Amino acid sequence: MSKKILIADDEKPIVNSLKYCLEKEGYLTVSALSGAEAIEVFEKESPDLILLDLMLPKITGENVCKLIRKTSDVPIIMLTAKATETNKIIGLSVGADDYVTKPFSVRELIARIKALLRRSGRQSVKSVITAGPFEYDENKHQIAFKNKSLSLPLKEYKLLKNLIINSDKTLTRDYLLNKVWDSYTDPKTLDVHMSSLRKRLEKNPSKPKYLVTARGIGYRLETN
Repeated sequence: MSKKILIADDEKPIVNSLKYCLEKEGYLTVSALSGAEAIEVFEKESPDLILLDLMLPKITGENVCKLIRKTSDVPIIMLTAKATETNKIIGLSVGADDYVTKPFSVRELIARIKALLRRSGRQSVKSVITAGPFEYDENKHQIAFKNKSLSLPLKEYKLLKNLIINSDKTLTRDYLLNKVWDSYTDPKTLDVHMSSLRKRLEKNPSKPKYLVTARGIGYRLETN
């Protein structure tokens, strides 16, 4: 199954060149010439990876990345003509997975794309994982609860995703912290995010039916 890549750049020659090279490699491509269009195409097409220009018109690439990261962990490679360390930090700090400065080698870019897709586990055909009333669609990067799609902040999305994938298993606090946060985080942060999820999903958050605490160990998603 061919992977779909969204190319978001306001320079048509770059878009056309990337489309040609990527499609020659066997990828499907969709494109956008502005930030607003990039968000629209992302929501409609559910791409497996995004090439995102930092200096898009209407909505900047930085803000597009922030918006996408509220609901999805789809791999994002930032493209920019600015090679300063500050711009690189900006791109990575808002959730981009990699950063490429123009002009770039298409061969190197394709190598980075392949590496990111391998790392994210999107090289194989994915399926919908069901855990009780929860469903996690790995292709669309969406979670549904009782057949209703959830709109979650990124950390809550990642936390719930890991619990669904490992439903009815107790996951340690260290495991969840390592999976959801990229760097050291105060363990209390995990409790705050779990509390927020319970308020969204549990009828009685103080006596959760699904998001259960394993005292002294971690958390578990109960489906029985």
